[in-house]
Amino acid sequence: MNLPGIRTPLRLLAASVALLPLLALTACGSGTADDTAAASAAGAKASPAPSDNPVASVQKVDSIAALLPADVRKAGTLRVGSSTGTPPAAYYPDGTGKPPAGQDIDIANAVAKVLGVRLERQDASFETILPALGSGKYDFGTGNFGVTAERLKTIDFVTYINDGQGFAVKKGDTKLGTKVTGLTQLCGLTIGTGAGTTFEATLEAQKGVCAKAGKKPYDVKVFSENAATLTALQQGRIDVIMSTINGLRYQAAQPAAGTTFLGEFHRLDVGFAFKKGSKLTPAFQAAVNQLIKDGTYDRILKKWGTSASAIEESRINPPEER
Repeated sequence: MNLPGIRTPLRLLAASVALLPLLALTACGSGTADDTAAASAAGAKASPAPSDNPVASVQKVDSIAALLPADVRKAGTLRVGSSTGTPPAAYYPDGTGKPPAGQDIDIANAVAKVLGVRLERQDASFETILPALGSGKYDFGTGNFGVTAERLKTIDFVTYINDGQGFAVKKGDTKLGTKVTGLTQLCGLTIGTGAGTTFEATLEAQKGVCAKAGKKPYDVKVFSENAATLTALQQGRIDVIMSTINGLRYQAAQPAAGTTFLGEFHRLDVGFAFKKGSKLTPAFQAAVNQLIKDGTYDRILKKWGTSASAIEESRINPPEER
């Protein structure tokens, strides 16, 4: 989406965005062709990944592997639909032709090693993964999926981290102060977020708060790629981004991004996603708890700077945090 009457800066925009780290939105939606082009450019030069490898020493645990269904043990593989492009959860530090990296990648790979299986990872846009679980396209999904009451109706979760919702603005923008504590602060502003996320659901469900407060409603814009949302913020097409706590904190720490994190708004458990009634969940829960027990989990979170989101134990289908 170019600004009215402006055509030639697209090449310059793509070049400049290539210097920016990817955003940590956990969704894809209905952006424009120019948004997608800018996002592709950004993906080419994402932030480098830490060099340590806490997953390397993880070994198969036979008693936990035995919890897998017999057909899975025989096949030795699991298909995972992965939403990739969102540091520090999952992204391509060396470009899309190279292996992905991130907290979610490390945790999933470590779980697979405990279970003695190989992962067949397939990149997918965030909003397509949960519906595809029911069709059997994937055995499980990753993408910073928050556990909500609505999702629990059709999806099973095995938790592995506690993240949630937060906001960020362009550096130097002070109209929201230093922290968003209520959505009425957003009245009259334009918020950028992703399709199918808890962020979009929260914003849409609470749209009436501004009218009740006698204020102008906020507007919600959905973008197809993570970097496109950052581009929109820098261009002034949106005023604020709503995304993950860890992702926005990570992004604000990258000087080239030029954003300020406005703090935690609402915490949520995050988990591996499975079709309802999946027989894989006990094995995954036991594997995550094994990683917590042996210290691998803590080392992975320390690697990615997300230790504040650590959980004490993995749970299957916990109630939504309120």
